[in-house]
Amino acid sequence: MSETKKLFNAASLPARTSLAVLFSCCVLAACTSGPNYQRPSMELPESWPAKQGDAKPLEMIITGAHWWSVYADAVLDHLEEEALANNADAQVAVARVLETRAQLGITEADQSPYLSANAKQSRTTSSQVGSAPPGAGASRSKNVSHLSLDASYELDLWGKFRRASEAARADLLAAESARDAVFLSLTAQVAQQYFALLSLDAQEAAIRRALTGREEKQSLDKKRVGVGVLAEYDLHQSDAEVASARSQLATVVQLRNKQESALALLLGRSPREVMSAKVDRGNPTVASAMVPQGLPADLLLRRPDLKEAESHLAALNARIGAARAQFFPSISLTSYLGMESVSLANLFTGPAGIFQFAANVSQPIFNADRTGQLVKVAESRRDQALVQYKQAVASAFADVRNALSAQEAARQVLEAESMRSQALAQAYKQAELRYQGGIASRMEFLDVERNYLQAELNRLDAERAQRTAVADLFKALGGGWKID
Repeated sequence: MSETKKLFNAASLPARTSLAVLFSCCVLAACTSGPNYQRPSMELPESWPAKQGDAKPLEMIITGAHWWSVYADAVLDHLEEEALANNADAQVAVARVLETRAQLGITEADQSPYLSANAKQSRTTSSQVGSAPPGAGASRSKNVSHLSLDASYELDLWGKFRRASEAARADLLAAESARDAVFLSLTAQVAQQYFALLSLDAQEAAIRRALTGREEKQSLDKKRVGVGVLAEYDLHQSDAEVASARSQLATVVQLRNKQESALALLLGRSPREVMSAKVDRGNPTVASAMVPQGLPADLLLRRPDLKEAESHLAALNARIGAARAQFFPSISLTSYLGMESVSLANLFTGPAGIFQFAANVSQPIFNADRTGQLVKVAESRRDQALVQYKQAVASAFADVRNALSAQEAARQVLEAESMRSQALAQAYKQAELRYQGGIASRMEFLDVERNYLQAELNRLDAERAQRTAVADLFKALGGGWKID
């Protein structure tokens, strides 16, 4: 009885050893080398300052999906959609996301077994006077048919492949955030270019009105000089004022055409459409925006460029673990199952079956500290990305502060220039009456006329700046947030 028990224990010893090894592998498989990612701690403001200016509730920050709808311009809405669909930079950003997603699939494939089918047919002729001549009566030529299913798999005991997949997923998130950042920047540029085009249109119309008035006065002055009522000195002044207006008009028309071509390029239009450069015009409102009181300031971390920087940091942090895993042994399992025969007719018979299972353990012993240097490289890259991320966050808050300040300044400038233009419009009418009545000199009248035209041009430019400042604020905020 005791002998039987000894034999049983001896037979069960390999089984217990295999179970112990399997359990140890399962425990080790749960280990992942390298640091886990945590968002860096930074001193952020708790909330935004109290509301700026006297913005109305309808002028608050809206959802970032279509932030430009705050201008209530259907033409601008159409131009934004056209740019997002056809702009070259936007298409490149979308393609880069697809590339990164495919790269993630390649990286995750490393965690799966590799399986392949192999078939081979060979014929070998041996030398009769070589080191291994065929035996007496044996044929010098031999045929071999081989058919097998090969499998290989490397155990990810230390998380080398898991960390690589983690880094690839972070790279994908970074690419998606980069795409969103391109979209945000593109929509802001389209709005700014569109507002500049409208401003130049309005300036052209104002100069044409002034030119028409000056040409009418020039024609009247010629008649008055002909009858001896007006001196030629005054006629020369009229000629100079007409020439000045024509010069201003030519400059504005050239800038308008250049602006229209730039906007057509930004919209991703074809060369033929760029040559025609026909861009529709609308009538956007002069909107203003504000940050609601009490809104958490850390919402700015959702800005696409900040999300891209953080995802890049997370990817580099994961690659530290992939580098450290190379310090530890790697275990590879290989196997094949198939058939082999010198006769093709016997290839699919039972005696032709072949099988092999092998395990390979590789432990680095000496490589001149190459692995250690790789870890230091990964850590240094992570540290650089950390500094860059913190700097990006600080720059983002500075962008918002500057955008809020610029919007308030643009609003005040627009109010002042509007008041100045209105005052000079009244002064121009009075100066014209005074000049016709002989109370004011011609020089006084021309000075008021020039000041009025310049004030109107300044007002139109201030209107463009106000619209642009709102677009800059939305860009700084990452597109805006939904108000609950």
